[in-house]
Amino acid sequence: MKDPYDVLGVARTATPEEIRKAYRQLAKKLHPDLNPGDKHAEEQFKDVSAANDLLSDPEKRKRYDAGEIDASGAEKAPQGRYYREYAGADAGHPYESASGYADFAEGDDLFAELMRRSREQARRAPGADLHYELHVPFLEAVNGATKTIVLPQGGTLEVSIPHGVEDGQILRLRGKGAPSRGEGPPGDAQVQIVVEPHRYFTREGDDIHLELPITIKEAAVGGEVRTPTPTGSVMLRIPKGSNTGDTLRLKGKGVKARGRAGDELVKLKVVMPTAPEPELEAFLANWTPAHDYDPRREM
Repeated sequence: MKDPYDVLGVARTATPEEIRKAYRQLAKKLHPDLNPGDKHAEEQFKDVSAANDLLSDPEKRKRYDAGEIDASGAEKAPQGRYYREYAGADAGHPYESASGYADFAEGDDLFAELMRRSREQARRAPGADLHYELHVPFLEAVNGATKTIVLPQGGTLEVSIPHGVEDGQILRLRGKGAPSRGEGPPGDAQVQIVVEPHRYFTREGDDIHLELPITIKEAAVGGEVRTPTPTGSVMLRIPKGSNTGDTLRLKGKGVKARGRAGDELVKLKVVMPTAPEPELEAFLANWTPAHDYDPRREM
């Protein structure tokens, strides 16, 4: 931390009036409203404000000079106490309370008016936004749901998950954040969604993808098979002569979002029986294709 005497450019023996004068001169030069967009001036102004906050308080200055606290006001030897006891409620910007404007209360110049407006803005500023992460099962992300977040400070927060919410999407809950330090409205709660993977389904845009195992018979002669979708099972017609890798489309069975519905794309996978099938083996051993059948011809 920077030495507050060095920040204000005063000696350690400076009188309160000398500290006050140095602060006023630097504050008028560095205030962010007088240096819009100048990050360096803004950081310097914060340092000057913090230095003045410490040295203008006789008790804090005495303890700093004695080596009991550092330039931030934190205890050097806590002895079982925590920094929040000293900085918790008062650790904000020195102009978040009326006391930070004491040096500018005198006079009726332009700068004093500027500082009064800044104080009014700070008083009406909203509370901070609070950020949460919410894990949502795949199907609830597709179909919508209501979830509950248990807050670290106690209590709960109800979150309405809209149809088709995406992984990484942030839901903003107005007025569910931290209360204002002044008289402004509370901040918002920002909830980042983490969509958990599904065992069978994957999502690409608004389309749902599924790999569907089928038997040799279903692939050869076709038929109808029960097929899962995010909203329940449907009967899917398998064309005669289907192969592994063939893709069938279930119209409108994808993600419903933004006023439209995606599709479900079903990729077929022909699966051999796991148990011995003597009849099938005997048939295939004696089977002679009627046509010139060579799946490796192009290789």
